[in-house]
Amino acid sequence: MAAQFSELKKHYYRQIKYHLTRPKPPILAERFHGPVLVVGSAPVSNKPADFDDSFRVITINGSQMVTKGWGIEAPDVTLLQFNQIEGTNTNAVEVRRVLNGERTKMLYVLLWRKELQRLEDGLKAFDYGYDKLEIVDRYRRMALLDRVGGVKCSELGADDKCSNGINAVLLALYNGATEVIITGINPDSGGHVYNTENLARLHVRKDREVLERLIERGYPVFTADPVVSQSVGLPLWKGRAKAAGISDASAKPVGREAARLGSLPG
Repeated sequence: MAAQFSELKKHYYRQIKYHLTRPKPPILAERFHGPVLVVGSAPVSNKPADFDDSFRVITINGSQMVTKGWGIEAPDVTLLQFNQIEGTNTNAVEVRRVLNGERTKMLYVLLWRKELQRLEDGLKAFDYGYDKLEIVDRYRRMALLDRVGGVKCSELGADDKCSNGINAVLLALYNGATEVIITGINPDSGGHVYNTENLARLHVRKDREVLERLIERGYPVFTADPVVSQSVGLPLWKGRAKAAGISDASAKPVGREAARLGSLPG
């Protein structure tokens, strides 16, 4: 009973703070004007059809090792969970290992609660470079899900919040992506591409729920992974020409909201 009361108290506190502060989702200095590829850390990833320099690329934690293998030296955006900076668990140690000596253009560190200097020193300790660094707190992340997916969430636990891969999809849509293609994001898979520990994947239920919600709302979200297409129902990316036909056929009234988000000022 005490635990339930504590969770309820936390829920109301976060919802009240969210409505009082009216946080804005992260807005890129230079918004997207074409397709965006979001690469997660699931063990299987596929380079999408028609991939070229017109695509912008978002990586999550250690998934940059995948894009580097495709010849991409620096992603346009990287989302890095706070625990990857100083954490001692297997996942954090492996993320730092694969990112050592690499760089990204825009780095968002999620939920970092310590001073900025400590964050900068932590990144320098494993030689991870960036052109621009920004901290995204819980409430700006909640705002992304609210504004794009129409879902209000208090983030009370792993089952009540989506993964950073899905947050990256929301970020891309909010910042004007004409299409979002995901790979290495599979709610049904375990493990990570950058280690062999086969660690359990969190946020499974919420990830699936949000992806299905985006489909229902008419957003141009695709997957380059056939297994995910079959499992979740996302259309399989087969290139721009076929994607345009799918988008036109599945357009719904709420799709106008997607267009409106794409026209928001930077």
